[in-house]
Amino acid sequence: MGIDEAGRGAVIGPLVVCGVVIDEEKEKELKELNLKDSKELTPKRREELAEKIEKIADNIIVLQVSACTIDSMRRSGINLNQIEAIKMADAINMLLPEKVIIDLPGYNSNKFKDFLFSKLDEDAKKAEFILENYADKNYPVVSAASIIAKVERDKKIDLLKKEFNYDFGVGYSHDERTIAFLEKLARENNGKMPKNIRTTWETVQEIVKKHQQKGLRAFFNRIKFS
Repeated sequence: MGIDEAGRGAVIGPLVVCGVVIDEEKEKELKELNLKDSKELTPKRREELAEKIEKIADNIIVLQVSACTIDSMRRSGINLNQIEAIKMADAINMLLPEKVIIDLPGYNSNKFKDFLFSKLDEDAKKAEFILENYADKNYPVVSAASIIAKVERDKKIDLLKKEFNYDFGVGYSHDERTIAFLEKLARENNGKMPKNIRTTWETVQEIVKKHQQKGLRAFFNRIKFS
C-alpha cells in the first residue's frame, strides 16, 4: 500500500488522503506508466493516469477531511500532521496491507511516525513500514496514491467553483485568484467565511480581521454622524 495526500496546505477545500494497494507482482505495470509526483503533472495527464492506476490496483481508498473539520480539530489541539496521520492510520486499519509505504511530511517526521503508530490497530502494526520524505518520487505505488488524491481533490475544487460561481484558482494562498476570492468573501460577508474555507489558516485570519475592522469603523462612523 502506498499512501499520500493532496490539499494539505490549501486554504480552500478538503485534505484528501489516498491509499493504493497492489500485489507486488504488479509493481512493474505501475513503473511502466512512468508515474511522477502529482504536482509535476498536468490535470489532464493525472486523470489519464488515474484511470490506468484504477485498472492495475487491487484496492484504492480515498478519505477526505473537510475544511470545517480541519478547523475544528486544530482548535481542539490536533495539528495538521496529526490530522494527516489519523486518516492514514484509518486507511491502513481498514485494508490491513502487508507492506506500507508513506510519503512523510517535510518536518517533524519522527513525531509523525510515533503518532501514526499510536493510531494503528494491533493487526495493522504487523505490516512492514517504509516512511520516507519524497516517497512519492521514489516509489511508484506512492506516486499512484499521490495522483489519485490530487484527482479527487481537483474534482471537489471544481464542484466548489461551480457552487460559488467563481474561479478561485487552486485554493492555495500563493495563488492570487485564491486571495482575491477570499477578499471578496470577507468584503461581502463582513469578514465571515463559509464552511469550505479553512478559517484557522493565518492567511484567512488576516483577511477576516481586516474586513471586520473596516466593518467596525463604518459602524462607528454611522453612529458619529447620525
